[in-house]
Amino acid sequence: MEPTAKALSRTYSDRVYPDPWEKVLDYRRVQEYAAEHPNAGRVRTGRALDLPAGRVRGWLKDVVPDPVRGINVAIDRGWLDPLPDSEMAAALLELLAHVLAGGSISVRNYVPAVTPGERISAEEIRDAFERVGVETRTRNSDTPERATEIVPTRDGTVLGRCLVAMGAPTGVKTSLDHLPAVVWEVPQSVRRSFARIYVRHRGLNYADKSTTRVQVERPSSFITELRELLDDVLDERVTTGDAGTGITISAAAARELGVE
Repeated sequence: MEPTAKALSRTYSDRVYPDPWEKVLDYRRVQEYAAEHPNAGRVRTGRALDLPAGRVRGWLKDVVPDPVRGINVAIDRGWLDPLPDSEMAAALLELLAHVLAGGSISVRNYVPAVTPGERISAEEIRDAFERVGVETRTRNSDTPERATEIVPTRDGTVLGRCLVAMGAPTGVKTSLDHLPAVVWEVPQSVRRSFARIYVRHRGLNYADKSTTRVQVERPSSFITELRELLDDVLDERVTTGDAGTGITISAAAARELGVE
């Protein structure tokens, strides 16, 4: 299940390697060769592995490529290859829901940020980050013209890249045309939690009725898959508008989902 080391590595860009995963594999080959041949220098190692000596030199002197460094952090945090029915998979999926529905991932540095809403408190968002082992801080709370955001204090860029490997977009989300595939790989209880979080972020809160409507600027294919997700986890009535631009969740379905 995503995120995997390969998928995480491919969120990085490299001037030499079109596929950053190949850089990770070459780095590992150099480290393995050096461990077996501790007296071999950069030239001998490069010739043995068919790699430029100049590239090998840095790797033999403890220069760690960015994708490798990111993978190492993700391994230490327990984010890679989570079992679908594990606690970490559930925690990552729930954080993914917060980011997709109420947050974003920076194009510049991949740090995820989530904004509290009417139904979603800052404390709940902090708890979601803490479940994956990351502490947070509040950003823009004293800046009225900008939305208050909860962001990680450490390893945020690697966490954001892991979420991207799971299917989250960077920057604007209006072009996202499908739910991340990982949503369908976890147990139904986790999918239900994902749906609950999404609707609590995006559902309109009417003062005079319990019906909730999810209105998002997404391609119709995304709306269709979101409707399929809700149908999968709910027995009560959910409908899609004629134009396919939004989903109406009946009062009974909202109660079933736990949306107040």
